[in-house]
Amino acid sequence: MYATAVCPYCVRAEQLLLRKGVSGVEKIRIDLDPEQRDVMMSLTGRRTVPQIFIGNYHVGGCDDLFALDREGKLDSLLSGQA
Repeated sequence: MYATAVCPYCVRAEQLLLRKGVSGVEKIRIDLDPEQRDVMMSLTGRRTVPQIFIGNYHVGGCDDLFALDREGKLDSLLSGQA
């Protein structure tokens, strides 16, 4: 997950993933490493955080993650069955 230290949406997204049993969320802090913002933007076409990847799948931001959960698709994505 691409994130910053003061992003409430990053915190919400990480909390959901932890509740879903994800043992550790790898965070790439673009506020500490500005070059990573360029990498994030080239991968996603977006400037905002969080930008969440599950494996190689780009989920999008916090709202996208919660939408997947509401649609019942997040669990299968996390288990590698999507």
